[in-house]
Amino acid sequence: MKFTVMKMKTSRIPTLAPARLGACLAATLTLAGTALLAEDCPPHWLGHDRTRPLPPVVDPGQPSREDQVGKAPSDAVVLFDGTDVSKWVAMDGKPTKWRIHDGALECVPGSGYARTLQCFGECQLHVEFATPNPPHGSSQGRGNSGVFFGMGRYEIQVLDSYNNKTYADGSCGSVYNQYPPLVNASRPPGQWQTYDILWTPPKFDADGKLLSAAHVTVLHNGVLIQNNVKLIGQTDWLVRAPYHAHPEKLPIALQDHGNPVRYRNLWVRELDGGKPEFYLPDSVLDSYCGNYDNCQVSRRDGNLLVHFGGQEFVMFAQSPTHFFSKVVDVQAEFDPQGAIRVSVGEDGGGWAKKK
Repeated sequence: MKFTVMKMKTSRIPTLAPARLGACLAATLTLAGTALLAEDCPPHWLGHDRTRPLPPVVDPGQPSREDQVGKAPSDAVVLFDGTDVSKWVAMDGKPTKWRIHDGALECVPGSGYARTLQCFGECQLHVEFATPNPPHGSSQGRGNSGVFFGMGRYEIQVLDSYNNKTYADGSCGSVYNQYPPLVNASRPPGQWQTYDILWTPPKFDADGKLLSAAHVTVLHNGVLIQNNVKLIGQTDWLVRAPYHAHPEKLPIALQDHGNPVRYRNLWVRELDGGKPEFYLPDSVLDSYCGNYDNCQVSRRDGNLLVHFGGQEFVMFAQSPTHFFSKVVDVQAEFDPQGAIRVSVGEDGGGWAKKK
């Protein structure tokens, strides 16, 4: 095959001003028919920038089999590994009554929801569950439980939906009372099933106004069943409740609906960074409340309020004794003798006694 090389006179190529050239590039560069505009590109890096940090290396772990539990990714927070329930409590913060049975976390009917001690915002959650076999009941009375985000506010339904008819937005994998799953990917009762969930919590401003709604994507047994759907509010039973302002990070909960549903290999990957946060029992928070020599401490909606230096700071629990603010580097530490140490930036502060 013969190739002919054609020469072009450089004098015929027009010279464009930088602004005009940028406009031409934006108009002509396309990807799948969509213009690549400058504002669509990452603003702080050049294309193929050799100084751009490489992604951290993560061991992806191993998927589970029916007879063998898998391994979580190396950067995941393991919520349950089959050996203890130390990361789970009742909704009021007291020890959960759920039990470990054959390496699974099993709901004890009538014991109430179980929730994580740690709080999570935007995250990837992996859940494995099995509904009772032989099955009992029908519709919502058969293998019913749920995975909740936002401390019981937003539910991904767990149900035995294998040859079990119920209302569409209450079937397995539904965003309860809002979105039915795209398909019914349920396995028979007794078999282990998986949810892989991408959760984006709602965001509120300082006055409690909704800035952005919650979104969720769900894969059930590897099949996409919820595709980045936008939640219209809380997922209550008989009403479609609106949003009510709450902290962005809150515990994940598992529902007690009167059926001994089992869970295993529970892990979560935080996607929004930040310090770990914990939702402590009110009794613990109340023990810290009072007047100190240099500040006052009170409680509101699962957080401490520290009045210090003429300002009020909402404090989040990093541990049972250490709290921090998200707006100023103010930290508060409590000791068993009832004293507090408030520090600001590099100022380590000093211990102050409760009056």
